[in-house]
Amino acid sequence: MTPASWGLASVIGMRRLPKPDLLDVALALGSFVLFTLPVLVRGTGHGPAAAIAVLGAAATVPLLARRAAPVPVLVIVSLVLVIAVFADVRFTPYGNNAGPALAIAVLTVADRLPRAASLRVSAAAVGLVTVAELAAMQLHLVSDQNAIQLALAVPAWLIGSAFGARRRAEQELREETEQRAREAERRIRAEERLRVSADVHDIVSHTLSMIAVRSGVARMVLDQRPDEARLALSSIETASRGALDELRAVLQSIRVPADRAPAVERPSLADVRSLVDGLRADGYRITLTVPAETMPADAAVPPLVEESAYRVVQEALTNVVRHAGRVPTVVDVVREPDGLTVSVVNEAGETGAGEGSGLGLAGMRDRVALHDGTVEAGPRPGGGFAVRVHFPVDPHE
Repeated sequence: MTPASWGLASVIGMRRLPKPDLLDVALALGSFVLFTLPVLVRGTGHGPAAAIAVLGAAATVPLLARRAAPVPVLVIVSLVLVIAVFADVRFTPYGNNAGPALAIAVLTVADRLPRAASLRVSAAAVGLVTVAELAAMQLHLVSDQNAIQLALAVPAWLIGSAFGARRRAEQELREETEQRAREAERRIRAEERLRVSADVHDIVSHTLSMIAVRSGVARMVLDQRPDEARLALSSIETASRGALDELRAVLQSIRVPADRAPAVERPSLADVRSLVDGLRADGYRITLTVPAETMPADAAVPPLVEESAYRVVQEALTNVVRHAGRVPTVVDVVREPDGLTVSVVNEAGETGAGEGSGLGLAGMRDRVALHDGTVEAGPRPGGGFAVRVHFPVDPHE
């Protein structure tokens, strides 16, 4: 093991170093081959050949670990240069070993450490070498000594500092990008949970309201009009099965990965008519206006917006059934230039189930907020209740 290797191991605490990078191997080998080997071959160095070889290797071999241990490498290279200058050994063709080893070590420190820390470490190391060189000029008056290392180290630090600043900026940008991706993923998951909870609420609330109404009808006409009672019970069975199918589809969408989940038919604007027809069959007076089932391509609405519009109508009509009864109700679904507007307006009723929990309207607002839409809901001045929702739709989507 060479003295340089022992010194490096002692400074870094004998920790295991990673495999050197090819560039580091090229720098270390090139520094020795281009600057020390010619001196040994031609015999133009100053000092014993063995000392030239050992000190030349000791100044370049540590460069293999410059990325893993930049500060220890700079310390070792500086100490080798100090030893060489006081021993009056020149292992490069130039005055006082003016090779690239110290410049590379300083550049690496400036690249890897924060600017203030790298400046302190580099200044201390280069200052030590410079003081040693100035002292050696007085000690060895006949030798070719100079302070050229200082001139090499300053631009090396500036270049390394610029590289380090750029690398740290790129690292911060990557971290910010990853953070935004994590936040986007959390938002998507939160929106998905919100969508699922809203779907479950709408499906269960609407179906149970319909079951309550139709079971009441069946109870009242069971003895006098059994055929009508059987029809009501059949409607209850159909509504229950449909609700179960919808719930299975919603729950399956969160249990199975999207790339493996089977295609599930989601409600759309075309299903609003069947929703209203089912209530009309139970005696509810509802006037419906919806866009043509096949809209022009430039007026098409994204599927998620169509599904949300359907759920808004479903929730609003469920509230009519629960809190107003069989009162005249108007449902308008209008495709406008800037989006889709849904309104459900009912007159005042004398029957119902009180004020309700408010969860339905809260869920509606949350659902519409996912599309950056707006919700206006509240009692009408002349009695009754009105819900108006607007979904913005980009015409270029």
